[in-house]
Amino acid sequence: MAYRAWLECVRGCGQRYDVGQIVYRCERCGGLLDVEHDENELARRSPAAWIQLFNERARTNQWPYGSGVWGKKEWVAPWIANENIVSMYEGHTNLFWAERLGAEIGVPDLWVKLCGNSHTGSFKDLGMTVLVSAVKQMIAEGKPIRAVACASTGDTSAALAAYCAAAGIPALVILPKDKVSVGQLVQPIANGAIVLSLDTDFDGCMAVVQRLTEDHSIYLANSMNPLRMEGQKTVGIEIVQQFDWEVPDVLVIPVGNLGNVSAIGKGFLMMKRLGLISRLPRIVCAQAERANPLYLSYLTGFKEYQPVKAQRTLASAIQIGNPVSYERAVKVLRQFDSIVEQATEDELANAAARADRTGMYCCPHTGVALAVLFKLVERGDIGRDERVVVLSTAHGLKFTDFKVRYHQDALPDVRARYANRPIELPPDPEAVRRAVESALAGRS
Repeated sequence: MAYRAWLECVRGCGQRYDVGQIVYRCERCGGLLDVEHDENELARRSPAAWIQLFNERARTNQWPYGSGVWGKKEWVAPWIANENIVSMYEGHTNLFWAERLGAEIGVPDLWVKLCGNSHTGSFKDLGMTVLVSAVKQMIAEGKPIRAVACASTGDTSAALAAYCAAAGIPALVILPKDKVSVGQLVQPIANGAIVLSLDTDFDGCMAVVQRLTEDHSIYLANSMNPLRMEGQKTVGIEIVQQFDWEVPDVLVIPVGNLGNVSAIGKGFLMMKRLGLISRLPRIVCAQAERANPLYLSYLTGFKEYQPVKAQRTLASAIQIGNPVSYERAVKVLRQFDSIVEQATEDELANAAARADRTGMYCCPHTGVALAVLFKLVERGDIGRDERVVVLSTAHGLKFTDFKVRYHQDALPDVRARYANRPIELPPDPEAVRRAVESALAGRS
């Protein structure tokens, strides 16, 4: 069965574009675009039949359906030919039952979706497989695309570089100088991308890449591009699938450029319209206090919005003061019982470290989400009997310097409550025995 999709303005002006057209904003009113699907056609297959198909594909290696994204191809990008799909079999990341941490805070049904357990170590792989596959399809159809470009705080550049390398398409990566972790910087370098380090912040890089991609032979890969959303929306679908098609009560998401919450909300809304679920979760957006434009807008009921000058934060991937997907995110959040809250540097660093002591290895952005969770549980906005899922966006190994400096109690504006330094000793068995006994006594 052939399924149709197209690009449509999020402002509701009615403007539509072919899904293969190189366009990033509505040419009529300037609004962002979304991929829309012919849901009347999709609804010809029953909810039970979709569930059966998605479950069967989760256990296959048949190309390309073994991917967590492409196993839902009809809902994501049905126009892309299978031979043009560029996939690392992304998705299918595990839900970690945070049993010990949940017991500590009084929320026993606490789960963490480990999106960092992916090819390049972040959720960005889910969107990039769709975008780069779409570019490969466009090139096959004769569009003269020379390269794909992005501005990035780290994870987007890593995903773009890897998928472009697999596809044999040049990648251009524009990064803010000295504002990206070494672990993130080395990924696009290793994958052969053209890496440009600019003396500005992410918002400055984003302004440059938008000018650069006015040349349609250089394709824009940032989340302003609606194709990324189609892959990222599968996170929400996958979470529900992993709970045997039951919807969690609360989803806590760290947010920066606001593409991820837009996409995940879109996935839940699509499941509800097509009858796979009967209710929506509450969505909590967690921002770093030093880069909090969505939080400030939320305080006005989303009636007002002003970009901010993002200050330096340990959560570097969400150090964004002018999120390009604001309009898209607010449209989604208005359809949910949503909360936006912020976390300080001290709160996010200690939340990550506290979670690490229960078996996780959290990136600072997951620390933002956990810190917000702790606040909302404490003040009763999240019930202790609710099923809560925290979205972990990237693997902690990308942020080794953050971890080392925390345990050295060397992070500015952070009092490291869970610092755990190595005990340095001479090679004396008796000295080691005494140190071990002292350490164990301190933990009893």
